[in-house]
Amino acid sequence: MRRGAGKSYSNFFEKQQFLSGIMILYFWIFLGAGLGGIARFALSGFVAQHFGESFPWGTLVINVTGSFIIGFFATLTAPPDGKFLVSGTARQFVMTGILGGYTTYSSFSLQTLALARDGQWLHAAGNAGGTFVLCFVAVWLGHVCALALGNLRA
Repeated sequence: MRRGAGKSYSNFFEKQQFLSGIMILYFWIFLGAGLGGIARFALSGFVAQHFGESFPWGTLVINVTGSFIIGFFATLTAPPDGKFLVSGTARQFVMTGILGGYTTYSSFSLQTLALARDGQWLHAAGNAGGTFVLCFVAVWLGHVCALALGNLRA
């Protein structure tokens, strides 16, 4: 047997194991993004049907609720002080997958550009400012709610 052959054999299997773990994580993110995309499509359509499409209310609602959820979930599951112990894969599934597929920054940008291009500067500024302020407040509220929930369980 060649000297050092055992080590490279071990490295081969370690690399295979690492790659297999990465592929499983990618699968969970892929699945989460699909679920988030479906939720975004359904809720955005619902909001547009009820409030009209002259202003991108659906996108605003999606971004604000997504900001709240990520603030809430990230705080509840943050290592080491989070009240719920979840795996890194589960955090990626929810925050990168589901919420990445759910929130719509690219849609927000395109719709704001369309409003500006159409000369609706007040609507464009309202959408941009409202998205920033409301999403910031929503992520903060999610964080505060999760902290409050954690204090109730402590």
